[in-house]
Amino acid sequence: MSPTALPAAGPEHGHVTFLGAGPGDPGLLTLRAVEALSNADVLVAEHEVLDVIRTHARQGVCVVQTDADPSSVSPPGTGTPQLTVVDGTSTTAAVPAVARDAAHLVMEAARGGRRVVRAVSGDPGLDTYAAEEMLACASAGVPFEVVPGVAAAVGVPAYAGVPLRDAEGADVRFVDARTASDRCWTEVGASDGTVVVSTTLDSVAAAAGELVSAGRKPDTPLTVTIAGTTTRQRTWTATLGTIAQTLKQAKVLPSPDGGRPVIAVVGERSSAARRDQLSWFESKPLFGWKVLVPRTKEQAASLSDQLRSYGAVPHEVPTIAVEPPRTPQQMERAVKGLVTGRYEWIAFTSVNAVKAVREKFEEYGLDARAFAGIKVAAVGEQTAKALVAFGVKPDLVPSGEQSAAGLLEDWPPYDPVFDPIDRVFLPRADIATETLVAGLIELGWEVDDVTAYRTVRASPPPAETREAIKGGGFDAVLFTSSSTVRNLVGIAGKPHNVTVIACIGPATAKTAEEHGLRVDVMAPEPSVHKLAEALADFGMKRRAAALEAGDPVTRPSERRPGARRRRTTT
Repeated sequence: MSPTALPAAGPEHGHVTFLGAGPGDPGLLTLRAVEALSNADVLVAEHEVLDVIRTHARQGVCVVQTDADPSSVSPPGTGTPQLTVVDGTSTTAAVPAVARDAAHLVMEAARGGRRVVRAVSGDPGLDTYAAEEMLACASAGVPFEVVPGVAAAVGVPAYAGVPLRDAEGADVRFVDARTASDRCWTEVGASDGTVVVSTTLDSVAAAAGELVSAGRKPDTPLTVTIAGTTTRQRTWTATLGTIAQTLKQAKVLPSPDGGRPVIAVVGERSSAARRDQLSWFESKPLFGWKVLVPRTKEQAASLSDQLRSYGAVPHEVPTIAVEPPRTPQQMERAVKGLVTGRYEWIAFTSVNAVKAVREKFEEYGLDARAFAGIKVAAVGEQTAKALVAFGVKPDLVPSGEQSAAGLLEDWPPYDPVFDPIDRVFLPRADIATETLVAGLIELGWEVDDVTAYRTVRASPPPAETREAIKGGGFDAVLFTSSSTVRNLVGIAGKPHNVTVIACIGPATAKTAEEHGLRVDVMAPEPSVHKLAEALADFGMKRRAAALEAGDPVTRPSERRPGARRRRTTT
């Protein structure tokens, strides 16, 4: 048994896991943290920490916020806990909505045998209140464990491209400016090692002053990073003597956000020359770009992951909704034909087609066993995953382009010797093109082209999203078909002229131009992933041009209205 295997919860006291959620990037959660979250009955955390961990929680888990106001910056455990539920369907709301403090709340949540995850930012061992909560659990006989996390003082400099040690092995000191004593400042001031200071944006200059007063030279290099490890991360390079002026000139201070936490790294190894070479995160081609993806979350899953790998913040907005066909008889006959052996092949070209057939199967009390003896084809990674989730492994997935044309390139011609049946079942949308049908017929197959679902224009997105689209709040929008152009403009309005427009091909670009949009990026081939690559290449060239000209690197949404833009085809 693994030493970190999940322990059994007691029948009365349950079990508590004190979990480090890291400095902000959900990708920094450990495997053990993900396991604990997936088994939790109750999550207890501050609002920002919940945003990091909740995607790994099981459906129906209870979520308790320990800060009364999501925007509150009060210390953990000092607010009135708020009870919320991850998916809106949970009925396990037995956790008290009001408690004296977080420790009391955690123990109350654990009673009745429940598994509780108490998540904190960074690492529990460095959290001001976690130790007190652990002691409270120990005194009350509530078993607990600790899952370490990446501490902000270590993770943030790594993402900022600021190494804390090198081959020379310099000493590293960690200081929390909010609780540091005069003796602490004197000790680190007398040291020539690296100092990592946890403080707030409006207190950086004061912390720098403490170090100078304690003996550090005013020209000692310093970096300050806010929102570290997230796509909102921003880093300034200065010296102890110039940091106040640097933040003022950057118009960062004074600001209502002055109370936000930052990590400052002081020492020769945080110099600008080294950061220019090592700043891997903030130099991603689409770092911080807010990219509109006019597709559903299911359709956009792999595309959004790819955009995140480039540093972008994808925002999915469905432009179509799926409805059953107006006349279901054709679909019903085809599904019955699957069971009676009418087909040699069934071809799925979308996740929606898989969903439509699966729903019919469930309606008739069928399952994946009905596919026995039938060859299954799928276009696209997400379609294949949907089939596997249904219990069906596709026999054919395009080896090249994930499209109808790509499928036809690999589809075998009908051979009466090896193929006992010459018919293909093709469940698809009502607006699908005829490319696949015509190609299969040309290969000698008979095709039952069946409308499995209808696509209609989706409801308009929230007012905030519509305003961002029209007002230039998005840095880029990816159009993956002509219908996404028409539908997005129809339900949300035309994107602002500072927004970079990226289209999957000439036909989509033509539709965009017909709607008054200026196309900046076009994919070299009709693939959503090639489209994302083309946008990343555009962003990289744009960044390189700004650096070469000595200009600050900005996002398109930060550009002045009316700035000239050039069309780029890659």
